[in-house]
Amino acid sequence: MSDLLERLRGRGWRMTSQRRVVAEVLDGDHVHLTADEVHARAARRLPEISRATVYNALGEVVEVTTDGRAKRYDPNAHHPHQHLVCSACGLIRDVHPTDDPLAGLPADERFGFAVSGVEVTYRGLCPDCA
Repeated sequence: MSDLLERLRGRGWRMTSQRRVVAEVLDGDHVHLTADEVHARAARRLPEISRATVYNALGEVVEVTTDGRAKRYDPNAHHPHQHLVCSACGLIRDVHPTDDPLAGLPADERFGFAVSGVEVTYRGLCPDCA
């Protein structure tokens, strides 16, 4: 299971059945659901779960926004990766390039910045849309 449960426990949150269900819905690679999708899937398992509980748990994951589409949530917040996004349907996949993206930025293009991170999004068409 993703480390979301551990992160919630680390914040001192009691592990309620609602929080556990949200973490289970978000478990796995390539999971990039909207808040509504998380709530709908969680409600199938636990009908009384509130949207507020879902949103509180989503505060522990990374928001991913692509091209003005609905915000999606990536539970792999503490595992370095980039995203591959389908320009047609919006499908998102986690990818792990082998090159250091920071190495591609020459020193004279850093303008004195102490760069602490890089976000790269690869775009194209998924097999279903191609």
